[in-house]
Amino acid sequence: MIKKISFPVALGLASLGALSGQKLLCQEDENVTEGKERAEERATKETKPRPGPTPGQQRPAAKSKCILTGLWGNELGSKMQIQQVNEDGSFSGQYRTAVSLAPRPVRPASLNGSQHFDEGGQPTFGFTVNWKSFSDSTTVFTGQCFVDDNGKEILETMWLLREKAKAPQGWEATRVGTNVFTRIK
Repeated sequence: MIKKISFPVALGLASLGALSGQKLLCQEDENVTEGKERAEERATKETKPRPGPTPGQQRPAAKSKCILTGLWGNELGSKMQIQQVNEDGSFSGQYRTAVSLAPRPVRPASLNGSQHFDEGGQPTFGFTVNWKSFSDSTTVFTGQCFVDDNGKEILETMWLLREKAKAPQGWEATRVGTNVFTRIK
């Protein structure tokens, strides 16, 4: 029997798992301890609200368009290269993660995704990373590309990681989190 739970409950369960020291995410680093320490530092830092609209308002139109193509890095040190976005919005690339709990050596993983074209220049997108080269897991990211008032491009993302479970009701095999990527020049 499959039991349905709401997203807030699932998010709370994932957070409890993270707080109890269970695996947070499957990302690359030759020194796993260093990556875990960076994640713990990030979790304990006081978070500052990002400038943006008040609830119920939309962000103002961007002065310039946010382009997904290029090299991006997140707050944990992971990097991804997104190749050209095709006319239909599809794209591919490579993801090099900075934190891993996988028992095998970490390797770059391919990513495949799709972008929604946005007249305002702040498109939504989603992509999948299959970690088959070193782990029995897959991560899906969804997010939006923003350009701030200074022209800095930011990818705000949320991800779900699913690793191979030992049983059909292995809810602990799914994790959720967020990452913010900035362009690397």
